[in-house]
Amino acid sequence: MTADDRYDVSGLPEMQFEPGSHGLVLKNLIGITSKQVMAEVEARALEQAMDVLVRAYGEAHRFTAMDLCDCHRTWLGHIYEWAGRYRRVHVSKDGFPFAAAAQVPVLMDQFERDVLRRYTPCTFADRADLVHALAETHVEFVLIHPFRDGNGRLARVLSSLMALQAGLPLLDFSLMAGTGKTAYIAAIHAGLDKHYAPMERLFGKIIEQSRSSS
Repeated sequence: MTADDRYDVSGLPEMQFEPGSHGLVLKNLIGITSKQVMAEVEARALEQAMDVLVRAYGEAHRFTAMDLCDCHRTWLGHIYEWAGRYRRVHVSKDGFPFAAAAQVPVLMDQFERDVLRRYTPCTFADRADLVHALAETHVEFVLIHPFRDGNGRLARVLSSLMALQAGLPLLDFSLMAGTGKTAYIAAIHAGLDKHYAPMERLFGKIIEQSRSSS
């Protein structure tokens, strides 16, 4: 999911937009009303956050759900009051509903127990095991969609940090955007049935592209 994508939100009244943004920009701490400006601010903040996070989490670190809250807050804490806290609104995208808001804490506990503990620290020597770890972790996190915004980008942050643990360079996710976006979304949907092969194929290509450009 990119910064330019829009979410359909229903449910709780805490979903607010910045006054003067015509419902295009989430209420924020710095009064930005332009969607384009906000996308640029979030992108710059993500670059700065990555510099911090790469130093914060070493190759032996086992990630937790709380770590992901901290990562989200590191990135967006100066922009949104709700950064780093699980969402309390229901979100869907293009008619596809993500996990119900009330289930997010339970699902994130399960994600930590069943996925993060299994695949981090991500030090798999076998390439197939590495690709599967990245694919399953990415898919399951996106399907939960624990935060009000920024979930796809945070999933890519987690994938990058895991890749670094495995001795890979920072990942180039351009294959998930543009003409590759349809295949990426289809791979996420396939994960509903625990079918991770489409995302594994995508991560395999991402790894090769990242290695060749590093």
